[in-house]
Amino acid sequence: MMKFRLTVALAIGLSLAPSQQAQQDAWRDACIQRCVSQPTLGDPEVQRQEITSLEKETARAIQLANGTFFRRVYSDEFAGTLSHGQQINRDQWIATIESPSIKRESFSVSDIKVRIFQETAVATCLWSSRFILNGQHLSSQLRVMHVYVNTPNGWHVISGQTTNLPPDVQQVL
Repeated sequence: MMKFRLTVALAIGLSLAPSQQAQQDAWRDACIQRCVSQPTLGDPEVQRQEITSLEKETARAIQLANGTFFRRVYSDEFAGTLSHGQQINRDQWIATIESPSIKRESFSVSDIKVRIFQETAVATCLWSSRFILNGQHLSSQLRVMHVYVNTPNGWHVISGQTTNLPPDVQQVL
């Protein structure tokens, strides 16, 4: 009887062995397929530097009142909120940047911080500017947040928020 049970157990074990091997092969093949089909996330430090550069280019494009940069880097679906609460899309943002009614004397970005979350990144920074609006010399500082998504064509800004800093917390320009 013991011999019979051992023979049955061995027969069952041998019959399951090929299916177990097939399961392992299927798992391995699926793992390889995931690695091949999904792009690698890349070095987070390189990505941080890339987004930091984009934030600096943003400041330069604003200083030059150049909308070309924003057409390239800001998504068609961009949704932003200006410091006074107005919601804008990409075209409205570009129109604001290119507006001849504002003459920028200086525009700089500082305190850039970037956090990467897989294919999404959040950048925060401080914008400092001096400008002339309706003949008046003005200055402002804004806390800014941009949300980026990594696409096959590079990082694109999909959302932005600016917050005006009150005079008592502004840094020296």
